[in-house]
Amino acid sequence: MAVNKTAFVVGALGGASVAVAAMAGAGVKIPLLTAPHGGNLIQASTAPVFAPPPGAPESFADIFERVSPAVVSIHVTSKVDIQALKRSIPGFENFPFEIVPKGGGAGGDDDRPPPKQESSGSGFFISQDGYIVTNNHVVEGADDIKVVTKDGTELKATVVGRDEGTDLAVLKVQGSDFPFVNFETSVKPRVGDWVVAVGNPFDLNGTATAGIISAYNRNIGENFVDFIQIDAPINKGNSGGPTFDIYGRVIGVNAAIYSPTGGSVGIGFAIPADIAQSVTQQLIAHGKITRGYIGATIESLSDDLANSWGLGGRKGAQVTDVIPGGPAQKAGLQSGDVVVAVNGVPVKSNTEMTREVAKSQAGDVIHLDVFRDGKERTVDVQSGTRPTEQELAQNGGAAPDDQGGAGPDHPASMGAPVLGMQIAPLNANTRGQYNIPDTVKGGVVVASVKGTSDAGDKGLQRGDVIVSAGNHELASVSDLAAAVAEWKKAGRSAIPLSVRRNGLMLGFVPIKIDG
Repeated sequence: MAVNKTAFVVGALGGASVAVAAMAGAGVKIPLLTAPHGGNLIQASTAPVFAPPPGAPESFADIFERVSPAVVSIHVTSKVDIQALKRSIPGFENFPFEIVPKGGGAGGDDDRPPPKQESSGSGFFISQDGYIVTNNHVVEGADDIKVVTKDGTELKATVVGRDEGTDLAVLKVQGSDFPFVNFETSVKPRVGDWVVAVGNPFDLNGTATAGIISAYNRNIGENFVDFIQIDAPINKGNSGGPTFDIYGRVIGVNAAIYSPTGGSVGIGFAIPADIAQSVTQQLIAHGKITRGYIGATIESLSDDLANSWGLGGRKGAQVTDVIPGGPAQKAGLQSGDVVVAVNGVPVKSNTEMTREVAKSQAGDVIHLDVFRDGKERTVDVQSGTRPTEQELAQNGGAAPDDQGGAGPDHPASMGAPVLGMQIAPLNANTRGQYNIPDTVKGGVVVASVKGTSDAGDKGLQRGDVIVSAGNHELASVSDLAAAVAEWKKAGRSAIPLSVRRNGLMLGFVPIKIDG
């Protein structure tokens, strides 16, 4: 059913120009009526009269008056990273001018202070003695943090601790007897229950908005948080502010919105109170969060991958690579293993496995239930300490654009096409031809891909290195053909290929054997 866009009708009411937005539904007429004194009134005569649902509060004023003194605005000053700015604007290096800080003089590079940028967010007191919760992204990289209370008092704040994994941070201001609020962790509001968000959107201090809980367990890309989705309008500047239930208890910390436009479209996300309370308590006690780590790259087990391993219908996390010398490699975990449970807790995705592993501490033994070669076994891994998200990003990085598509003719040592691809051995010749780094120690090289093949549909490219096929590591072109023949004899319709591109592990790609 087609949905009409919002209709804007402009009329005059008592001499004042007004704009009224109404949803025009199919078959519903919204007549324009003439007011007795002239001009137009808008009346939706066929629209139902809204009545609050049973039990709904008539007003949120009492709640706001009680909790709003604990909510603060957070103003941050930080240095502008000019190099990062250059990287974010293509062609910036060729601009015929320089960025000069506001109020800065001409001077040389050595005597000119770096430019500053200002940003703002929200937060709230969780104790009388000045501890404040906010988002990590609000205060990350801050040189100076100023907190402004509801009555306008300005306080200098310091960072107690930050956690990139959950996007939470704790600040501290000097003083006592601050109004504060509490996390609600014992009673979980239902989808459809009322909530009130209080914060500092667009620097409008002390703004309150109301709505309902729209959903739980929303995954928006964070490893350690299943978010609450709310429809109480939140915008830029609401980050780090609290969402309350109708009893004035904090049920979430506002962290993100979904917005094609940059403003609220009614889809916001909050960090659940139980996670926020646990993380903030650890930050206050230790200044940081430590999580378990096994040193393995994992991906969710798709249906295609499960079928290619002969595990149709199973869910889990596929190990695509292990860090050399890391806990997983030392324990014998292998690329291609499918983890279905961690310490007895079933895992259905790579995110669930990451969260279960993270619950351990360094030195703990983590029991992994693993499928390998069609058989289930247990692998015990002694946990290490998870690096920071920044360190992980620096070590992993993003794969550069594909370098394939040019170069000399295919090597003469290629065998017959396999899985719709021409395959070449990995040697000094092919390393140079396809720019394969020395860090890639084994496998065979994709010299060409038939565009109509399943390998082509799945995105394999010239220059990719196939490290293993099924449970067989590859050292020659014939190894791949033999692995495919074995998989076909076993009645499998596809075979999982472990693929590297530009030295980085892409993961396992299930390729149809007759595709």
